[in-house]
Amino acid sequence: MNTSFDLNSLAGPARVGIGGPVGSGKTALIEKLIPAFQQRQIEIGIITNDLVTKEDAERLRKSGLIDPERVMAVEAGACPHTVIREDPTLNIEAAEQMTINFPDIELILIESGGDNLASTFSLDLVDQWMFVIDVAGGDDIPRKKGPGVLQSDLLMINKKDLAPYVGVDFDAMYSEAKNVRENRPVVAINSRSGEGVEQVVDYIVSNLLFNKAMS
Repeated sequence: MNTSFDLNSLAGPARVGIGGPVGSGKTALIEKLIPAFQQRQIEIGIITNDLVTKEDAERLRKSGLIDPERVMAVEAGACPHTVIREDPTLNIEAAEQMTINFPDIELILIESGGDNLASTFSLDLVDQWMFVIDVAGGDDIPRKKGPGVLQSDLLMINKKDLAPYVGVDFDAMYSEAKNVRENRPVVAINSRSGEGVEQVVDYIVSNLLFNKAMS
């Protein structure tokens, strides 16, 4: 008798939240993550959250990177954090529907609407969550802390290449982020060039997609 089984299938696909301020590069990051996961033969779905539109979802659907049916949109209303933290019902229902529509999905990325440094995800919605900040927001963001910076499972600092043009000492900003987060990981990324994206994929695979990590 064959007793082998897929560990991930026991609880459905892993769910990873991606949060961060408006313009920090969340959607651009997802556009780089899609082919990176595809290269590893990992089936993904995406749920976006916008205030009153489906702008990010439409961008991803039209990108040609993923089956448009594997992208779903949630309209968050006036408070983007409400539907990922206080009452994530709409996102939970979207994730459940995604799983029904595509039983092969192993990972669902849930992008929050642009919010502030206090944005967090409910663990009823996601298994882990990540937070994106960028150098254009200022090198004092790590010092300002906030739950997004301190509590996210992975912090990403985006737009490293722009640091010289906005007067930011990137190395100091990165060091400050490492310091305030203590043992939680920090990754420098460039969501346009793809720098650091493989590190993000490695983190997700090793922490959540156990069968892929062992293969």
